[in-house]
Amino acid sequence: MKILVFEATEYEKQRMEDALRENEVIFFEEPIHEVKLEGYADCEAISVFVHSKVTKEVLEKLPHLKVIATRSTGVDHIDSDYCNEHDVAVKNVPLYGENTVAEHTFALILSLSRKIHKSYVRSIRGNFSSEGLQGFDLQDKTIGIIGGGRIGLHVARMAKSFGMHVRVYDIKEDAFLAELINFKYVSLDELYKQSDIISLHVPLNKYTEHMINRESLKKVKTGALLINTARGGLVDTDALLAALEEGILSGAGLDVIEGEEYLMEENLVNSPIEEASKIIASSKKLLENENVVMTPHNAFNSIEAVNRIIDKTIENLSM
Repeated sequence: MKILVFEATEYEKQRMEDALRENEVIFFEEPIHEVKLEGYADCEAISVFVHSKVTKEVLEKLPHLKVIATRSTGVDHIDSDYCNEHDVAVKNVPLYGENTVAEHTFALILSLSRKIHKSYVRSIRGNFSSEGLQGFDLQDKTIGIIGGGRIGLHVARMAKSFGMHVRVYDIKEDAFLAELINFKYVSLDELYKQSDIISLHVPLNKYTEHMINRESLKKVKTGALLINTARGGLVDTDALLAALEEGILSGAGLDVIEGEEYLMEENLVNSPIEEASKIIASSKKLLENENVVMTPHNAFNSIEAVNRIIDKTIENLSM
């Protein structure tokens, strides 16, 4: 079987090449939409990461495709409707990093709550004054978790270990888990109103896109923190910038941002100029805001999680 692997790191190549040696495997550093696919029409399987835009136009160039193995939990970068219509199986890695992403979530929370990012910048400049660096305890604060799936529940468990009150919003409620972990399900409006910290753990789809917007931010408890380790499109960037400027939010911890694919240098060449320019301008404003901590879609990136991703992807490609 011919397999094309996109956005492949050298480590992934080494691991996958050996495990899939009975197949013809071709690796690309670029995302799929940047590769000329002519000559690969006979491939039966592909593996992609989140920066690959697996659109209808891309998929039409691979008429014999049977399997898409994405090395991620989310599948919003793949045209699922086309895949359903053409019997292309879409396989993901849902269980690779629930604890990994939850740990990164708390890394962002603690950086903001204890002003670690500001302290670091000050100390490397040779200034060891603690003036203006007073943070706050997490104990007895309320965290609101939007999305009570595997990652969200890990965040809930960790929050309880800090002595926090936990509120969860999810379309599916599990009374047993709520009692076991000791959290309370609430409506979205109640969560906004009660939470000192709001953490996003839902997939990106037509129902959740821009769920954090100007209207929802009006309901947020003044001075709350917003944490996003899920998908950038959940948050309207302009609304976020306004909320930070107006003091509705006191800070934001972001591992993902809206339109982050345009920030990769290789993607700028083929990006719509107006759209890319807007994203870059908004991202610059976020980076310049001292109450924002940003990481480059890195919440998944631990040694253990990456190995789990590769192992599951190999399994998904072994038809």
